[in-house]
Amino acid sequence: MNPLTVLPQVVTVALNPALDHTIEVADLQPGAVNRARRMQVDVGGKAINVASCLADFGISVAVTGPLGRDNAALFEDLFQRKQIANHCLYQDGLTRINTKVVDVERGETTDLNMPGPDFDLNAARELLDQVQRQLDRLLSSARWVVLSGSLPPGLPVTTYATLIAQVQAAGAAVLLDTSGAALESALTAGPRLIKPNRHELAELTGQPLDTLEAVVAAGRTLLNRSQSPVMVVVSLGGDGALFLTREQALQAHPAPVAVTSTVGAGDAMVAGLVAAQLENRSLAETAQLATAFAAAKLTRLGPHLPPPEQVRALAGQIIITPLH
Repeated sequence: MNPLTVLPQVVTVALNPALDHTIEVADLQPGAVNRARRMQVDVGGKAINVASCLADFGISVAVTGPLGRDNAALFEDLFQRKQIANHCLYQDGLTRINTKVVDVERGETTDLNMPGPDFDLNAARELLDQVQRQLDRLLSSARWVVLSGSLPPGLPVTTYATLIAQVQAAGAAVLLDTSGAALESALTAGPRLIKPNRHELAELTGQPLDTLEAVVAAGRTLLNRSQSPVMVVVSLGGDGALFLTREQALQAHPAPVAVTSTVGAGDAMVAGLVAAQLENRSLAETAQLATAFAAAKLTRLGPHLPPPEQVRALAGQIIITPLH
């Protein structure tokens, strides 16, 4: 089946895609010669990771955003294998390459992330215009658009706010997963759902979030703003995640799985959130499915999930605690 003939339910916008070069070592010693056990190169960048996990779950998805011609082959191979509709905008040069060093003995990952290509003012305007034209074509079928990841140098911090206004005026919903100034600016446009982690939420609110109660209070502050999101999900690492609406607050506890790599677990959670919204799940069911996506991803290297039935079975094992 040609993915271009399938109308996507979801579009992910990858403004700063990457190739993830993952190296496995045992007992990493900084400043010394380390012998790698194995390595692999995966297509990455947050929005592309989300698309990859959605495709693994059987959801029709399209990707748009800039892509360097000089190393596009791995992206194109992933899109073809997973039947992801490729609506990327090809640029001269390389897509950035990030390096992930996975210490299998400590269960730790060290990230070395490149910033991405530097767009001048005219190139930034042209890229945003091209992305908007692609979205206009895709929004005839898409119910959700995922705006995820950092902005490459040169794109204005208002970029995500501009895209949110366009998407939601067309009747689709936006899930936003970014940080810093881009997040603060985008919130003024009222995305439907946001997923910061604890550190990103603390940076946004300017408050230390050392306790669960403080995280809940900070999330509630966002829900009470004008142009507020309908749902705030805060990933807490080893403590699971918080799922907040104006009416409810839930904590999803992590599943006990054998961790292969933590890279992309947050992106898998974003994919699970979208999958749950497409199925009109309750908040508790959304928390279970999204957490199961993240847990299932922990067992794999790269932006991949096990078969959907295994993910759904894992969702049934996720413990949810109501917070009052």
